[in-house]
Amino acid sequence: MAGRWFEDFAVGDVIETRGVTVTEAQIIDFALVYDPQAFHIDSTAAGEGPFGGLIASGFQTLGLSFRLFLATGVLDGTSMGSGAMDEVRWLKPVRPGDTLRVRVEVVAVRPALRGGRGIVRCAYTTLNQHGVAVLTFAIDQIIARRPADGLAC
Repeated sequence: MAGRWFEDFAVGDVIETRGVTVTEAQIIDFALVYDPQAFHIDSTAAGEGPFGGLIASGFQTLGLSFRLFLATGVLDGTSMGSGAMDEVRWLKPVRPGDTLRVRVEVVAVRPALRGGRGIVRCAYTTLNQHGVAVLTFAIDQIIARRPADGLAC
């Protein structure tokens, strides 16, 4: 399935992702490479730390959230990258066994200065299995405009 062209996005559009359960092994594997703090890699030390147990790296949660959005297919073949990401807020810890899903809302659309593309600003809210927001952030996604002849490339 082809993704949406720039012209297919409107302010207020909402895309919901499927859920995925985060395992202890995934948390530790990610953290050993990218964020080796004790509360991400050592269950015993994490139990005595500020979070009272092992938690996922916020960077892992951020990457997983974007991956879930990509899996919807909305950007297939039309994404041209991103110009900005900001407003990142890690609101609650993500723990082993949590199931995450993402709600993405289009909050702005504007043509880019260069032809053939536009900017779609998306506000992400990552929710756990209880519907509690664990992460929010915004991305300015660069999206290809529909070809002038109306045919997909």
